[in-house]
Amino acid sequence: MTTTTTTSAIGSLLVLLLVVVVGGDSDAQFGILGGGDYAKTRPGCSSIAYGVAEEVGPFHVNADGQGVHLNPYSWNQVANILFLDSPVGVGYSYSNASDDILNNGDARTANDSLTFLTKWIERFPQYKGREFYVTGESYAGHYVPQLAQAIKRHHEATGDKSINLKGYMVGNALFDDFHDHLGIFQFMWTNGLISDQTYRLLNVFCDYESFVHTSSQCNKILDIASDEAGNIDSYSIFTPTCHASFASSRNKVMKRLHSVRKMGERYDPCTEKHSTVYFNLAEVQKALHVSPIINKSKWETCSDVVNTNWKDCERSVLHIYHELIQYGLRIWVFSGDTDAVLPVTSTRYSINALKLPTVTPWNAWYDDDGEVGGWTQGYKGLNFVTVRGAGHEVPLHRPKQALILIKSFLAGSPMPSVQDFYSDV
Repeated sequence: MTTTTTTSAIGSLLVLLLVVVVGGDSDAQFGILGGGDYAKTRPGCSSIAYGVAEEVGPFHVNADGQGVHLNPYSWNQVANILFLDSPVGVGYSYSNASDDILNNGDARTANDSLTFLTKWIERFPQYKGREFYVTGESYAGHYVPQLAQAIKRHHEATGDKSINLKGYMVGNALFDDFHDHLGIFQFMWTNGLISDQTYRLLNVFCDYESFVHTSSQCNKILDIASDEAGNIDSYSIFTPTCHASFASSRNKVMKRLHSVRKMGERYDPCTEKHSTVYFNLAEVQKALHVSPIINKSKWETCSDVVNTNWKDCERSVLHIYHELIQYGLRIWVFSGDTDAVLPVTSTRYSINALKLPTVTPWNAWYDDDGEVGGWTQGYKGLNFVTVRGAGHEVPLHRPKQALILIKSFLAGSPMPSVQDFYSDV
């Protein structure tokens, strides 16, 4: 496991963690996770905090925050992985210009990430030309397709194909403000979390709202919905909340519908707290080659400064999907079905809005124990997979099923069927 930094044209430094595939396969596929927001619904959260420390990295942080333990379901079993903290101001990434973190947005993040990747591959040419995939969840529903679009347009404009983009995958992703809100309100209501009246008001005052830049009138209704739902984990509605004092202010279910939390089988709801302790340890920052500039400040899982000062945010990325499908990229979308923040209903509404013809009808897929892992449907240019019992962070809540998912995605093969399970018995 190694780390490095690279400087963009604007004098900012993006920090990454490279996790090499088990066995060090020189021909292994190569992927970037998160684009800086692998875990949370709004911009400003760290891929290293979430993607590495509690989801798909080879080590997870211990409950006391003082060490790590092996993750048997790490995704580096199947690929080399870059975890990138982007944009500047997130995690260990920083800028020499103090006002840079006040001017982040979708377009700049995509451009900076592209600049980072091209420079990183120049420095590590052994990764040039390898099959490359981008994955992420939540607000990475913007980051991932926007970066994929930037890479393809860079290919066309320069002829430089050192980044051999083959596809991307997003989970519980922000797609389209209207359809996302429509699905959220429906999910909250059908699961009995909000009243009939609040459900109607949400659809009147919030359905056409921006997901990031929300009006004061809509926020008032979201506060009412939050109070009605109570102190539950909106990122996993059937699992316990973290009672640590640091998290109490973040447990509002629908306060802007976009904040911070988690879930799972044998699930620790306080994983963010553990990561905050661990990544502030001096010995950890030294081992990760973190700049002394960062050492003097407090590391946080998410940056409120980046979040609250976010500039441009596309209301929809569906048009990008149409563009990228034409390139023949492998595009997968997955959804944990107990997430109330960007629920499966939102994703289904957004996919339906693409109006893609169905290739493989809705069917159950199975895990290694012969249990239904979720459901899947194939469209022309896109594959959709749900993960049963998982919340917003699928690899945290259903790690075994998430590993099956990434293996199938990279192989370009369907999710395992019941016939596959019984043929192996």
